[in-house]
Amino acid sequence: MELFCVIGKPIAHSLSADYFTRKFAAEGALDSREYRKVELGSIEEFAEFRATHPTLRGFNVTHPYKEQIIPLLSRLTPVAQRIGAVNCVRVAEDGSLEGHNTDYEGFRTSLAELLHGERPKALVLGTGGASKAVRAALEEMGIDYLSVSHSGRGDLSYEELTEEIMASHLLIINTTPLGMYPNVRECPPIPYELLTSAHTLYDLIYNPATTEFLRCGQLHGTAICNGQKMFVHQAEASWRFFGHI
Repeated sequence: MELFCVIGKPIAHSLSADYFTRKFAAEGALDSREYRKVELGSIEEFAEFRATHPTLRGFNVTHPYKEQIIPLLSRLTPVAQRIGAVNCVRVAEDGSLEGHNTDYEGFRTSLAELLHGERPKALVLGTGGASKAVRAALEEMGIDYLSVSHSGRGDLSYEELTEEIMASHLLIINTTPLGMYPNVRECPPIPYELLTSAHTLYDLIYNPATTEFLRCGQLHGTAICNGQKMFVHQAEASWRFFGHI
């Protein structure tokens, strides 16, 4: 049986297994394909997992391994090379691993559907692997942005989000895992009191459907969008990359 999976930590929030299982059922392939959630305590555990699962044909990568997986791969697609993060890996016939980034395609497509041609300045919350895909998409779409982080890797810290910056950046994108199931009470520490009905909040998280980040935005009249459409677009792109169109 061909095995596909998603690796990450934590992994309980992921809907990938449900999505692909339904896809396999629709194709009448449940007797030949399986998709699992695989929680790895560290990226070093991947080698053992792969060695004990020789029928592995492809896998998705979620937080926090989108950058850590790269040294274990044989090659990257040009998109993944440019972004510097991988969320989709194909196992070639010779056993080599090729990394790709479908987050980029999923986010770009879903954001274009949301904005209808508008290009507001954006704040990108977080600087991890998901953020890299988001920033690459924004650059291609001609949307100016500032990255915000606690780590010092961003353009700004959360403490530097002034009234002027919030007023001039009407699209705010959460790429961090804050608020993801099961830690649903968490949210990025932006000054929510400065939000207005002119703002749009986009959360890459899709479980729960309305995160604390989005809920706080709603209280101030913002438009909101969760990561469900992005998830579907990137999942379909992943399946195409795996070679099963």
